[in-house]
Amino acid sequence: MKIPHPIQYQGSKRNLAPAIIKYIPNNADRIVEPFAGTGAISIACASAGIAKEYWLNDANRPLSRLLELVIHQPDELADFYEALWNRQHADSVAHYYEVRDQFNRTHDPRLFLYLLSRCVKGSVRYNSDGRFNQSPDKRRKGAKPENMRKNICGVALLLKEKARVTCLDYKAMIGKIESSDLVYMDPPYQGVCSDKDHRYSSHIDQGEFVDFLAALNQKDVPYLISYDGRCGNKKYGRDLPESLGLKRLEIEAGRSSQATLLGKKQITVESLYLSKALLERLHGEPQHRKMGGWEQLMLPEAESAYA
Repeated sequence: MKIPHPIQYQGSKRNLAPAIIKYIPNNADRIVEPFAGTGAISIACASAGIAKEYWLNDANRPLSRLLELVIHQPDELADFYEALWNRQHADSVAHYYEVRDQFNRTHDPRLFLYLLSRCVKGSVRYNSDGRFNQSPDKRRKGAKPENMRKNICGVALLLKEKARVTCLDYKAMIGKIESSDLVYMDPPYQGVCSDKDHRYSSHIDQGEFVDFLAALNQKDVPYLISYDGRCGNKKYGRDLPESLGLKRLEIEAGRSSQATLLGKKQITVESLYLSKALLERLHGEPQHRKMGGWEQLMLPEAESAYA
């Protein structure tokens, strides 16, 4: 059975999850994701039975509210999606734009699920006014309702009564993170977003982020970070400073779709940083674990490996 993933989202770590969770120790009481996105790592951890509790946080309010609905109101959300999906058949493109306009007026997370299922590459884009402006993929109509329901209910089964979802500035979380937690961070802005780039609803300041990591070090909190990367010889983003005492690994993320379009065969490689506290708990060795009987859902041309 496949690991459930109802929310299509560019940059999701669902295809890299098997490699990443090998560096998560078995004795973590709680998995904390300050930049949860679709919660792919928490879902993978839950399927492997790694932790007792999960704290998913994301600054994108409609996305965090959508995660809440997936976990706590799966049937109601699936019913809404099915009714909305079935209304698109007369003119699916016009229907998409109508839903997009309604979402920008109301910020209803249920509408957001449909938009993410239909939009180009599951890629979230906003204009300078903060309005969602991604176009529909005209080749398809989004996940079929029966498949969406299975994925939604599958996530609810894994995380219901175990997960807390919030919409906070990640820096506000520091006082409630404990040394018994395991923090996984995937800031989606490094190397692709700047003040003039409106592809995301917000961005983070690297200096503030480094201060946050230093505070985690001070509290002896184990953590790991997906941060920068490279494609071929081109590097994206800046390395984290050596003063943090992190170990940097590289994970092969598969062939670059953009490079493929240009006739190149370039492999994307992402960095994974491990904190000193994490390395001490792992004794320097990755864990060997199965995904709890679930089969990992892979993206096209994205074979997981870790270095």
